[in-house]
Amino acid sequence: MAGAAADAPFLAKLKGLLEPRPRGNVANAANAANAEERCDLCGTPIPEEHGHLVNLETRALLCACRPCALLFTRQGAGGGKFRTVPSRYLAARDLVLTEAQWDSLQIPVNIAFFFHNSALGRAAAFYPGPAGAAESLLSLDTWQEVVAANPLLADLEPDVEALLIRKRPTGLECYVVPIDACYELVGRLRLRWKGFEGGEEARRDIEDFFAGLRRRSGEPAATPPTPGGSASA
Repeated sequence: MAGAAADAPFLAKLKGLLEPRPRGNVANAANAANAEERCDLCGTPIPEEHGHLVNLETRALLCACRPCALLFTRQGAGGGKFRTVPSRYLAARDLVLTEAQWDSLQIPVNIAFFFHNSALGRAAAFYPGPAGAAESLLSLDTWQEVVAANPLLADLEPDVEALLIRKRPTGLECYVVPIDACYELVGRLRLRWKGFEGGEEARRDIEDFFAGLRRRSGEPAATPPTPGGSASA
């Protein structure tokens, strides 16, 4: 297992997106106007809800207006430097993953996401923690077994789509999500993590995040968690 924090450019961008905007008096209103979100490619003002691009060279996450996002929806567009993050949310209800396979993935917490990193030419596994996103060494043999048992995973778009897994006492909760959703979760926890296990605020954030995934994916509501559970549950 590698414990070093990874993909700092994603986290820097998401920290800005997650921090509250100034409001209240005239000075704060002016600051809010000056801090208006803009497309990182063309500078056009964009709404709070907007798309993202991945810079495949630097791993940076870029805010994008709709026209710029549409330019990079095809693999290789624009010289292959940027790729539009898709908007697909899909519940992987029938994902096949055994306890032995999960253990061999060497994930020290109960949440992890997996995506194909085209720069490395392989799948990568990350998990959230107080320092951000940490990478876990991914057994190639195990991952190939999981993909072979789950054809859905072979259709994930490299770099911009991920398999997000939460291991619960009642079983696995699994989704195909845009990569920025994974880093949104990482950013939330990094801002709110307290103590050894994350604390109550981080735990509530996890529950709220996965409730949102269920709504987007058409999943039924989950069984309420046991009070006092850790943030990694």
